[in-house]
Amino acid sequence: MAGINQQQDFHFFDDVCRFVDKAAQFTDHDKGLLSQIKACNSVYRFQFPIRRGNSFEIIHAWRVEHSHHMMPTKGGIRYSDMVNEDEVMALAALMTYKCAIVNVPFGGGKGGIKINTKNYTTAELENITRRYTVELIKKNFIGPGIDVPAPDYGSGEREMAWIADTYMMMNPGSLDALGCVTGKPIALHGVHGRKEATGRGVAFATRECVSIAEDMKKLGLSTGLEDKKIIVQGLGNVGYNAAKYLIEFGATIVGICEYEGAIYNENGLDLDEIVSHRKSTGSILGYSKAKKEFRNSGEGLEQECDILIPAALENQITSDNISRIKAKIIIEGANGPTTPDAAAAFIEAGGIIVPDMYANAGGVTVSYFEWLKNLSHVSFGRMDRRYAENANKNILNTIESATGLSLSAAQRAIIAKGASELELVNSGLEDTMVHSYHEIREKMVSNNKIPDLRTAAFVLALDKIATSYINMGIWP
Repeated sequence: MAGINQQQDFHFFDDVCRFVDKAAQFTDHDKGLLSQIKACNSVYRFQFPIRRGNSFEIIHAWRVEHSHHMMPTKGGIRYSDMVNEDEVMALAALMTYKCAIVNVPFGGGKGGIKINTKNYTTAELENITRRYTVELIKKNFIGPGIDVPAPDYGSGEREMAWIADTYMMMNPGSLDALGCVTGKPIALHGVHGRKEATGRGVAFATRECVSIAEDMKKLGLSTGLEDKKIIVQGLGNVGYNAAKYLIEFGATIVGICEYEGAIYNENGLDLDEIVSHRKSTGSILGYSKAKKEFRNSGEGLEQECDILIPAALENQITSDNISRIKAKIIIEGANGPTTPDAAAAFIEAGGIIVPDMYANAGGVTVSYFEWLKNLSHVSFGRMDRRYAENANKNILNTIESATGLSLSAAQRAIIAKGASELELVNSGLEDTMVHSYHEIREKMVSNNKIPDLRTAAFVLALDKIATSYINMGIWP
């Protein structure tokens, strides 16, 4: 993100391995098994030509399958001119640990296409996406039981629809073909709630973090999100939805950071007004209700707040700026936004970091629900929604008859209502995020040598992955 320089010697995959090594000290797993868990099982680096006018351009791309302890592997495809092999490997590794933490039965995978999407027409992007999919099919790097991509930075429902269509054309008669990719449009058997799932999950993670009185007391904060001041970096799908749901939960968004700059108002910002302003002007800068604005978006991270949510790209909070971060809690909405040295300094100073592989796991959780829907070929709630409504109505009728109470039509509708697919998906997501946070925290609290939530999360992931290898007989 502009305003915060990406270090040229930054090695994302090495940083992930450093976190794993730190957690491994608190396990008794065989060193060889730990080495296997850390390693990327398959790294597919390839290139292909596309025609642009009267010339050709070479597109560089990757697909990494980090772990096969669970199949299929799962992970998004990043469209960015900054993408590289190290980044894709790191993100694939994080997906492995992320899935283990939230009990989603996938191995980790990730893809990358090295392009700036703004430089290509829709037709060219479709050509690139379909050709990328064909290359994956040729090498058996995609399929409902093999490797299931999803959206990531620079991609969305449209690209996932192109992938699904290409896979179906190349696999005629495949009953479960639509399960080859998630994050699809609803019309192509996507699942309701997938688009906003990652941001909603970040909001649930934040809510759970501030619900622990013991932890908040150490920070000098009250429990709950009411009156909590939050700065969000990134106004994309994750950042916007995280901010939206946090506002619904009672929090106040005081700062927004984007690549063009940052805005701040300690009394709160109107999220939808900012989005409208940006659509009309092309920038969040110049928003009339901002009391401060910064051309360097990095300065926006350093303003007064209780909670900072980096929801943009990796390597945003480093040893260079961590001393100027005033937040007491960092919720990692993006993958790898905090470097190990910066994280250690923040924890040492008494702060709390809710780690990325838990905090942003809402996307893969709901992708799992979509995959299940595609394999079962039936929408959630379709079989029992009306039955539940009728059963609830019968209960209401019995209660009213026995007590003489009379509910209004609106009250009856609310109580009798059967759950829709969206409501079931959101319920499953909330349950996952709530259960997983307390599982991570309990691991940390039960072993006072584990210094932070990230290490505890990695310990949990290592335990679960190691158990899978051992139970499968892959490791003695």
